[in-house]
Amino acid sequence: MRQFSRHRRPTGQNTRGQAIRFWGRHAVLAALANPDRTVKRVWGTREALGQLDLPPVIPISYAEVTDLARLVARDAPHQGLVIEVDPLDSIHLSDLLQEEVDADSKRPLVILDQVTDPHNIGAVLRSAAAFDAAAIITQDRHSPPESGVIARSASGALETVPWVRVVNLSRALEEIAEAQYWRIGLMGDTETTLGSTLDGSKVALVLGSEGDGMRHNVMEHCDVLAKLPISPRMESLNISNAAAIALYAVATAGQ
Repeated sequence: MRQFSRHRRPTGQNTRGQAIRFWGRHAVLAALANPDRTVKRVWGTREALGQLDLPPVIPISYAEVTDLARLVARDAPHQGLVIEVDPLDSIHLSDLLQEEVDADSKRPLVILDQVTDPHNIGAVLRSAAAFDAAAIITQDRHSPPESGVIARSASGALETVPWVRVVNLSRALEEIAEAQYWRIGLMGDTETTLGSTLDGSKVALVLGSEGDGMRHNVMEHCDVLAKLPISPRMESLNISNAAAIALYAVATAGQ
């Protein structure tokens, strides 16, 4: 998958937090390879650091496995590597949509309404990377900040899939419609299946939280509501599983 050119505006460091720590080989290597990511420090075992080609400007500290465990979340599988990084700068929805238009792209968008579990955010990012989605979009007030848990769950995708945070999700959906996306809200309580709504148009998939689902105002800003064709024995799917299946359906539509 190609690295996305984020074209961020010069707004300075993301104000959602100070430096954060990532751990695990995939998350660490992806952050080091991302030119948009500022890496402030690296800790690691001699074995793990010996496999890396690190620029000399990054401070490096050799540490034992037990010392690294104290730097990360409890029982986190750090695999001998921990880094401290700055959050990525903000990405503006209008910039991303314009880039997709300029590229004549039909890559899907994934919109998450009040999905707050960092493991789920990371898993959705991973699926978005696997199926070449253009971005995930969340409401700033109702989504977690970047974290080591998200980076680990995303397995490197946090560095390659744009994550757009917006103030108002309904207004963002209006802007997305103006960019000629077909907005599909995923829910179980409808007779329309996702496959029947896919006609080759650019797609924005909208998923609600596992507890409350999509908010009414967000639902009203969808062009159609559709369900995944899962067995009636299964009431619902985990949000990350639903996103993966929906992205697969979009990727294979018409084949």
